[in-house]
Amino acid sequence: MAEPRWLTDEEAQAWRRFTTMRFQLDARLDRQLGNTISIQDYGVLASLSEEPNKSMRTSELGERLGWETSRVSHQLTRMAKRGLVERRRCPNDGRGSLAVVTDAGQAAIEAAAPDHVASVRHLFIDLLTPEELRMISAVSQKVLGRLHDPADPTGS
Repeated sequence: MAEPRWLTDEEAQAWRRFTTMRFQLDARLDRQLGNTISIQDYGVLASLSEEPNKSMRTSELGERLGWETSRVSHQLTRMAKRGLVERRRCPNDGRGSLAVVTDAGQAAIEAAAPDHVASVRHLFIDLLTPEELRMISAVSQKVLGRLHDPADPTGS
């Protein structure tokens, strides 16, 4: 077995800072949303509410969020119990299911969005120059491409 390519001190520091930022940013945004909806609820509702019919196949939702099927299922079950989403059979495919935003879910995302966007702007967007934002976008796209590469031997 080949020796691992250990991170240099600079690489390790960059990785630690990135992961710390990611975890702390999600935690802060989750706290900002309060007790009404979680950051996970927000991700689901934002994804669904951006669709023309306010619905999406659950498999597509999982792909968009980067979640396993079981995580999507559990999240939708919790949200359905609170009246934020409904599950429906896919009209084109009896095996598939749709996640659909309810009126209560739409009201929740509309109520949460202004403060959430203000927090995203304050904690992230406004700290960066337009060039830095373009760079983060490009880097994110590159990493997402690797994550979704079926030829990647570390993928699942």
